[in-house]
Amino acid sequence: MPHRRASSSSRRASRGSHGWGVCGKNIARHLSRLEPLRLIGDPLDARAVPDPVERDELNGLLIPGGEAALLEGGRAAAVDGPLLQGVGDQRLMPRRPLLRGSSTVGYTFFERNVLHPAWVENGRRFFDRIVTGSTWCASVLAEHGLAGGIPVCQGIDPNIFFPSPAEDGRGPLLADRFVVFSGGKFEFRKGQDVVIRAYKVLQDRHVDVALVNAWVNLWPPLMDTMRASRLIRYTSPGEAYVQGMNGILADNGIDLERVITCPRQPNAAMAGIYRNTDVGLFPNRCEGGTNLVLMEYMACGKPVIAVDATGHADIVNRSNALVMATKGETTVRDEDQAPIARWPEPDLDDAIDKLEWAYQNRGKMRELGLQAGKDLAKFTWSRTAESLRDIIHQTTTRSP
Repeated sequence: MPHRRASSSSRRASRGSHGWGVCGKNIARHLSRLEPLRLIGDPLDARAVPDPVERDELNGLLIPGGEAALLEGGRAAAVDGPLLQGVGDQRLMPRRPLLRGSSTVGYTFFERNVLHPAWVENGRRFFDRIVTGSTWCASVLAEHGLAGGIPVCQGIDPNIFFPSPAEDGRGPLLADRFVVFSGGKFEFRKGQDVVIRAYKVLQDRHVDVALVNAWVNLWPPLMDTMRASRLIRYTSPGEAYVQGMNGILADNGIDLERVITCPRQPNAAMAGIYRNTDVGLFPNRCEGGTNLVLMEYMACGKPVIAVDATGHADIVNRSNALVMATKGETTVRDEDQAPIARWPEPDLDDAIDKLEWAYQNRGKMRELGLQAGKDLAKFTWSRTAESLRDIIHQTTTRSP
């Protein structure tokens, strides 16, 4: 096999509407423009990548079938060149543990920050270097004795996510309403229970507010983690997503006449949704990465109320956001009641106060949004790819 940088991808990894999919396809495309690159994985279909031109470009990067079969034949195999592997969670296992390169770099995002020694040893065993999706992830590794993690933030596509040319930063829809946006997979970690409770107060105070939510979660067990919330009543929405989610909102006193629940959308379609809202509310308990929805929303020049903890801390600051307080810590436990994560708990009272302040001070929120757009314009996928390329070069140079 020619000496080329290889990147390992899992089946359907490039779906265009969730984090790993958006991240994977953009890194592959932009790295391939910097260096020769081949993907190891299955051919992508229209379900994985709807855009036919983008799909053709990515499929053109795949290693030919014969070579791929040798690399995926269930036995140890080596790539003639550096290898970049996705690392799905805190166990620090590569997606293809039998595959190694002349140097092997792992790229990881995780939220469970109580690590077992065996997982830390996986990091040492399988990788020459680990890249993390946030400074917070790198610090968690260091706290558990695995130093040297390098944070590389995700990016946004500046051709899609950019500030609206309209003077008020708004699209033409719902112009008579103050519209709160909330996005991200519906689960306890993402804090939509805080959103529901805070928005309920705003709704009861003002008749001209509305909520737009984009909370599709393709993994029901993750959605059901919301049972841990003490803030809302939760019933699993079932397969009829929009009706089920609206049922949860109604059960918690939300006026559905002032709600738009978005079904699953292609990533590129989200820009138009963002631009037709006034403020994004992101009280996330934990983010292993920098939260793509938050980044894309801010890149559109939209103001946010957001915590500045965990992965958000690489993006959110007091000059580009209305920073929301946290209050104490939430311990997440497994079925045996052993702790698996400790996350900052968003302060509900502060979320309510900040949401009211945003309603009353729209001009000042617009200023925050303009600064957010400027700041996030620097976080492009090309920049992410360049950082990864430099790390891979450095790792290859220092490897024996």
